[in-house]
Amino acid sequence: MTPDALRLFVPATISFLIGIGLTPFLTHFLYKHRLWKPTSGKKALDGSQAETFNQLHKNRDTGVPRFGGVIVWGSVLLTAGLISLLGFLSPSAFGELSFISRSQTWVPLAALVVGALVGLLDDTFEVQGRRGLPLRVRLVIIATVSLLCALWFYHKLGVSSVSFPFITVPLQLGVWFVPFFMLTAMVLYAGGVIDGIDGLAGGVFCSIFAAYAGIAFFQQQLDIAALSAAIAGGLLAFLWFNIPPARFYLSETGTMGLTLALTNIAFLTDELGGGRGVAVLPIIALPLIVTVASDVLQICYKKIFGKKLFLIAPLHHHFEALGWPPYKVTMRYWLVGVVCAIIGISLALV
Repeated sequence: MTPDALRLFVPATISFLIGIGLTPFLTHFLYKHRLWKPTSGKKALDGSQAETFNQLHKNRDTGVPRFGGVIVWGSVLLTAGLISLLGFLSPSAFGELSFISRSQTWVPLAALVVGALVGLLDDTFEVQGRRGLPLRVRLVIIATVSLLCALWFYHKLGVSSVSFPFITVPLQLGVWFVPFFMLTAMVLYAGGVIDGIDGLAGGVFCSIFAAYAGIAFFQQQLDIAALSAAIAGGLLAFLWFNIPPARFYLSETGTMGLTLALTNIAFLTDELGGGRGVAVLPIIALPLIVTVASDVLQICYKKIFGKKLFLIAPLHHHFEALGWPPYKVTMRYWLVGVVCAIIGISLALV
């Protein structure tokens, strides 16, 4: 195995092993303190009771803890710290494996941590029986973090364009790059509601980050590749315990941190890496995009025609309502995610 390949697989492996090792301790803590929603059910976006969803999930929301995302970002941060420490102690042996760098990974790591901590606060409110952070508050936080990241790209790195496959001239956005970056972050965050069926979110996010690890690797942006691989490794550890029946849910501390990190990684693998990281994002993250689109279509259709387009939105719950077993929905989403990842990698490197 080449040294460059080791920089990809070593962080992924360490993150996976750390995640597997952390899980028994986290599980014991979560179940000991009964850190799950005290009551099941949720409301629709228009404020009404989501009757179909509540009927399908009446026995799932309670009894299964939240905070599963701690496994993912915890294993990533511990991996980054451990490899950096080993590199400091033995530069000749481990120095090349460290992937914490100002030019490539400081910002996506910071976005991951901020999103994870805000999500942790929201999950804490939920399990205490209080209303979590209102959606508008979470959106303001996402907008603020993504604005700061966008300004870093625009002013510090001089990025103001997006590249497309088969087109040699990048699309120049100028100052509109900033709101475009923020919109991308918002859409990805909205796709985080895919965390609704055992094993679904973990598998989907894993294929997405694995794809960007491959894209960054072929661009020789090895620190980004290593970070993406470490996140994928942490997601695999989470998924080991999240397959049906789930031991815990990814929840807000996972989805908010992951989507903010993904936004930055996608833009870092675009113009800066000579690739098409943003243009292929809708393909690689197709399950997330479909999730958002189905929600939007449901709302618009109901406003215009006075009835629902889907039995329930997002789309994965519609399949449940049609009678698909949850494991079938999950596994088919995994398959779609892997195929989309392969297509996305191919187009990103054109």
